[in-house]
Amino acid sequence: MSKKVKTGNIFIGGGESVKIQSMCTVKTSRVDEACAQIAALGAAGCDIVRVSVLDEADAAAIKILKANTEMPVVADIHFSARLAVAAIEAGCDKVRVNPGNIGGEDKIKLVADCIKAHGIPVRVGSNTGSIEKKYLEKYGVSAVSLVESALGGVAMFEKFGVNDIVISVKASSVPLTYGAYKLLASKTDYPLHIGVTEAGTYESALVKSSAALGALLLEGVGDTMRVSVTGDPVREVYAARSILRAVGLDKNFAEVISCPTCGRCMWGSAALAERVQDAVKNCKKPVKIAVMGCVVNGPGEAAEADIGIAGAGGYCVIFKKGRPFRKIPAELAEAEFLKEVGKLIDD
Repeated sequence: MSKKVKTGNIFIGGGESVKIQSMCTVKTSRVDEACAQIAALGAAGCDIVRVSVLDEADAAAIKILKANTEMPVVADIHFSARLAVAAIEAGCDKVRVNPGNIGGEDKIKLVADCIKAHGIPVRVGSNTGSIEKKYLEKYGVSAVSLVESALGGVAMFEKFGVNDIVISVKASSVPLTYGAYKLLASKTDYPLHIGVTEAGTYESALVKSSAALGALLLEGVGDTMRVSVTGDPVREVYAARSILRAVGLDKNFAEVISCPTCGRCMWGSAALAERVQDAVKNCKKPVKIAVMGCVVNGPGEAAEADIGIAGAGGYCVIFKKGRPFRKIPAELAEAEFLKEVGKLIDD
């Protein structure tokens, strides 16, 4: 089990639930836009938000962001220890630095001293674009170089008395990401932030992140996660929630199961499945709902569902816990089933 690290008002690691993280896409100093985006991320279920700090105005804006959200705010720093210090002094809950570009030991010490003074953790993150030169020359772009670069940065922070640390080792390659995190998990008990970096637009990001992060989570690797998506970050949160649910780490939701349909399906079950999925997307109740095309894939295959529907010729049967409940004409199926689903999730 990993160590437990406190970030703002939440805990990471140590047996706590896996926390979902996302990142603002607007410039941090545009505080009205940043606050609106943070609010949207929180409403979607985000636990931790990260913001870029490119200049002094961004660092100063963190104070305003903190006054408008209870969500922990992480300052993302590259190239400048001075901006890391400014962000910490402005009230960020955690600072993220990259050992490959933050500078030498004197810069690490400057940041470490400020971290200790304010009692916050640090995320030491390496990625394939900023592996320290000495590791890159020795191991090339590999799981070993990613891990050694990150642990080298960790060692420097430890040297200067910082022990509240989260680590990440990201790549855009699924096999490399998986291999790096597996190696890292074998070498440290610090909490790990997992993610596939530069994963692409939504479909690509969802596939890559599901493959890499799903595999890691099933093996107990990962304490926080981000599904990196080009575009609207709110979609990152929904995608992360879906992955956590798929691997059994989030059970408080309405699961919709549906068959792929075939020539036996004589009614609009596919369209209804989409409608049901949309209707329950914010449900926090652990229920299972089935939309099945025909009697072959009806109550028998979905007997464990709290409620379900299956078609048979010109009519449909609504069933509960595998037992028939109501028989209705196919043309009324959508409206009547959505009513029953509403009763179930509102009960």
